[in-house]
Amino acid sequence: MTLSLSVLAGTLSNVYDEALRQLRRICLALPEVTERLSHGSPAFFVREKKTLLMLLDDHHGDGRLAIWCPAPEGVQATLVDAEPHRFFRPPYVGVHGWLGVRLDVEVDWNEIAGIVEDAYRIVAPKTLVRQLATGRQDTSGQDTSGQGT
Repeated sequence: MTLSLSVLAGTLSNVYDEALRQLRRICLALPEVTERLSHGSPAFFVREKKTLLMLLDDHHGDGRLAIWCPAPEGVQATLVDAEPHRFFRPPYVGVHGWLGVRLDVEVDWNEIAGIVEDAYRIVAPKTLVRQLATGRQDTSGQDTSGQGT
């Protein structure tokens, strides 16, 4: 069966829309994070200055829907080596340890939330990092702190 271009475009649009919706939910829940376009793509910033994450769709024809974000030291190399079909070293910022994460493959949004929180801990001032809750909520909305309610 061959998909028409309009059906394929609609499917890809749905994947992009869902990714952006999930990223907004994750990023905007963090203290003082805002969203705006940067270089024509949605991006999230801490205190409107420090880049937390960028969502890129087919950046310079690379064929990927992905996020780019800072990662703790050594994480980029470890993840890219372990799962190169999901993780990559993004151009420009990869030399500074940023991680590329594909969103056009099966996505675990709890894992993405953890990656985003790690990025936040790198770029946010210590006063904001201290505001993070000790138990992050998973995508089902259930408390994962182990402390209950």
